[in-house]
Amino acid sequence: MNFKDLDWKPLALVPMLALVTLPLVGSPSTWLTLTVAGLAMGMIIFIIASGLTLVFGLMDVLNFGHGVFIALGAFVATSVLGAMGDYTSSADLWRNLLAVLPAMLIAMLVAAAVGLAFERFIVRPVYGQHLKQILITMGGMIIGEELIKVIWGPQQIPLPLPEGMRGAWLLGDAAVEKYRVVAVLVGLAVFAALAFTLSRTKVGLLIRAGVQDREMVESLGYRIRRLFIGVFVVGSALAGLGGVMWGLYQQSVIPQMGAQVNVLIFIVIIIGGLGSTGGALIGALLVGLMANYTGFLVPKVALFSNIALMVAILLWRPQGVYPVANR
Repeated sequence: MNFKDLDWKPLALVPMLALVTLPLVGSPSTWLTLTVAGLAMGMIIFIIASGLTLVFGLMDVLNFGHGVFIALGAFVATSVLGAMGDYTSSADLWRNLLAVLPAMLIAMLVAAAVGLAFERFIVRPVYGQHLKQILITMGGMIIGEELIKVIWGPQQIPLPLPEGMRGAWLLGDAAVEKYRVVAVLVGLAVFAALAFTLSRTKVGLLIRAGVQDREMVESLGYRIRRLFIGVFVVGSALAGLGGVMWGLYQQSVIPQMGAQVNVLIFIVIIIGGLGSTGGALIGALLVGLMANYTGFLVPKVALFSNIALMVAILLWRPQGVYPVANR
C-alpha cells in the first residue's frame, strides 16, 4: 500500500488513548508502567488473533475452534520448558532463550500439525457455510479441550517465567517488566513478517489474488486450495505461539484458556475490520491498553470496557478501522 493512500486516522487511536489517560492516572511513572503492560498484553492478543484474522480474511472461514490451538501451544510449552529446568532456572537471558525459543517452535509445529488435521476433517466439509462452520468448529474445540485433559490432566498447570525474564527494569520511578518488553518485540516481529509476506512476496500476491478471483488464478496453473490450506496451518501455528506467550503472561495454563481468550480475539477482529492484519494490530493494542487503564482507574468498568470500546469504534466506522475491500 502506498503511504500516501494510507488512512492515518486509525493509527492515531493508540497514542490518543494513552495521552487521554495520562492526566487521569496522575503519576507519570504509574502511567508508563500501565502503558507498557497494556502494549505487551495487546501484542500477545495480536499474535493470537493474527492467525484467525488470516483464516477469516483470506479463507472466509469462521473458526470458533481457534482457541484449541492456543491451549495446545501453551500446554506443549509446559512440557518442553519443564524438561529444560537447567536453562529456565538460569539468570542468564541467553540460556532462557535457548529454552523458550525451542518451546515456541515445538508448540507452533504441534499446533500446525493439529491445524492441518482440523482443516481436513472438520473445516473442509463446511466451506462456504458459515452457520455450520460455527457449530462444527465449536464442537471441535470442545473435543480438543477434552483431549488436552486426557494428556495433561484437567487441573491448572503452572508455567513460570524463566529466571532471566523475571523482574523489571527501572526507568526513573517506573517499573517495566522484562517479559512485557519481550512480548512487544515478538509481536512486532510477527506483524512485520505477516505484512512483508502478504504484500511483498509471490505467495502473498497469489493468496490475495485467489481471494479476489480464485478461478482466474487456478486457470494460470496455481493450486489455490493448497495455498489456503497453508494459510490455515500458519494461522494455527500462530495461535500456538500466542498460547505460549499468553501462558507465560498468566504464568499458568488450563484446558479452557483458549475458549476464555476467544471473546477478546473476536473483539479485536471486529474492531480491526474482519480480516485486516493492520487493523487487528490496532484493535489488539487498543484492547490491551483499555483493559489495563480501566483495571487501574475503574476496576468495575474493566469487566465490559472492551465491549464498550468495540461499540464506540463501530459507531465511528461500522466496518472496522481498516475494512477489507471484498467484505
